[in-house]
Amino acid sequence: MVKLVEQKHEILTPIGVEMLKMIERIGRVCYKSEDKITDDSYIQFVQMIVKRQHFSVIEHCSVTVWFQTERGVTHELVRHRLVSVSQESTRYCNYSKGKFGGEIAVIDKKGYLPGEFSLLYPPSNEKDEPRSSNYTVWKMSMDDAEHAYQMLIGNGISPQIARGVLPNDLKTEIIVTANLREWGHIFKLRSSANEGAHPCMKALIDPVLAEFRARLPIIFDDLSGF
Repeated sequence: MVKLVEQKHEILTPIGVEMLKMIERIGRVCYKSEDKITDDSYIQFVQMIVKRQHFSVIEHCSVTVWFQTERGVTHELVRHRLVSVSQESTRYCNYSKGKFGGEIAVIDKKGYLPGEFSLLYPPSNEKDEPRSSNYTVWKMSMDDAEHAYQMLIGNGISPQIARGVLPNDLKTEIIVTANLREWGHIFKLRSSANEGAHPCMKALIDPVLAEFRARLPIIFDDLSGF
């Protein structure tokens, strides 16, 4: 049986006041005003940089984030040009091996309710027949993909060929590094700030944006400039 797992993330780069002070140090070279640096001068200076949309200054600082999500979502993340990515490879990972539990894993979307996925997952009382049927169809297709993959591997087919039967909902891990300006663009395009963003993407990116806003509110409280 296919394994159900949840989306999650981890910010791997320390971000906070020291990064803001670095931005100030870099930015003041433009104005030759390094002599005005104090313990808290970075606050007003970075606010000024953001207000003027002088975003080339914040491009000097990058942040790396680890994600566990579905392959369909990563197809959107890797379209961003100014990022570096390292992703779990279905060419070389053999999910029939013990370190993967001998099974494939897919992303469980029950936590995304309400929204489009409310039509996929049945309510707690499971009396809603259309939704119960939709979930049955989805789960059956995941189990079929798992069975087909294991059968192909068992017949000597290599992982890079057998992966052709794996679904878009397959769990994958991806590490993304981007400068602060590009993260602003990612948040503006992929979070709930964009109504048209995919619900799986919003569920993944919204918590990341919340952390960035908590640690670097001067830059990420307002995404309109990005």
